[in-house]
Amino acid sequence: MGALRITNARVFAGDAFEQRDLLVEDGRIVEELSSTECEVIDACGGYAIPGLVDVHSHGAVGYDFCDGTHEAIDAICRYQASRGVTAYCPATMTYPEEKLAAIARCAAEHRDADDAAALVGINMEGPYISPRKVGAQNPAYVQAPDIAMFRRLQEAAGGLFKIVDIAPEEPSALDFIKAEGDKVRISIAHTCATYDEAHAAFEAGAKHVTHLFNAMPPLAHREPGVIGAAADAGATPEIIADGVHIHPAAVRAAFKLFGDDNMILISDSMMATGLDDGEYSLGGQAVTVRGNRATLHDGTLAGSATDLMGCLRVAVRDMDIPLVAAVKAASCNPARALGLSDERGSLEAGRIADIVVLDENLDIVHVVLRGRML
Repeated sequence: MGALRITNARVFAGDAFEQRDLLVEDGRIVEELSSTECEVIDACGGYAIPGLVDVHSHGAVGYDFCDGTHEAIDAICRYQASRGVTAYCPATMTYPEEKLAAIARCAAEHRDADDAAALVGINMEGPYISPRKVGAQNPAYVQAPDIAMFRRLQEAAGGLFKIVDIAPEEPSALDFIKAEGDKVRISIAHTCATYDEAHAAFEAGAKHVTHLFNAMPPLAHREPGVIGAAADAGATPEIIADGVHIHPAAVRAAFKLFGDDNMILISDSMMATGLDDGEYSLGGQAVTVRGNRATLHDGTLAGSATDLMGCLRVAVRDMDIPLVAAVKAASCNPARALGLSDERGSLEAGRIADIVVLDENLDIVHVVLRGRML
């Protein structure tokens, strides 16, 4: 694997951008090159940021992760890499155990292609959610948290489940969190929980919140709910900054409330992402896509049709989130939440050389994937 020098770049350095060269050798970021011979990329005054890490996405380009096929995973991961997402933790939907087990086994067998994002985990979004807050999940398969079932699924996945979504007010939820919270990241999701119920879940070991504001009670001054409890607990909340799911002022408020070291941008993208308007499906339910809005036929939002880089651009351009904060939320923070910060989510020497070069308009110019130009 050859050497690479990225010049004339404003390089992401954690809390700021620095004007310097970025050096890559043998698939890693290095402080010095061992040879003067290398490929040179002129960033022309643009930005060099770490590859993005999407911890909550369902699919793209006509495929759904829950198709449970190698063809689907390969196609989605190739698309993600082309959009600057270099590490991918797709989400399941609410299905019965047999289907989830088949999806898990397929993921465990997967091997990353050279031009595809790395499959670094699975986010189990269902079925342990509230039947009163299903959103676009299929209510037929909602059930109470089941420790034995999850352990069987984790074995089938070879340990790939990194996040498990829980409605903490449901029967056996706290027992599940206490039993599994030190082995997998528990996320509060699709819930009607009060502040006290959510607080108890965070005390028991939950650390994460699935698509903040969506499928949960709102923050109110006498009933702060999940959002207030998550802020008190210092949890990491996901947020969908696609311009459809959440008003820009609410996105700005979330960044101020939780801080840019905790916020996590997600796409929640479904199979229509990267394709034209039309009729698609999510979790076995029909979805209509018009522009970047995806809805069930009753009007319920059904994931997004925007990839994570698109969400980052919307957050910066349209929502006034500083670029440094947006990069943290789309790369550093999700990498840390998945336990990957020693390898991904920064441009420090020694890290995997997943790099995205952006122009001044935040459009992708180059993607370097594990040290190779894509």
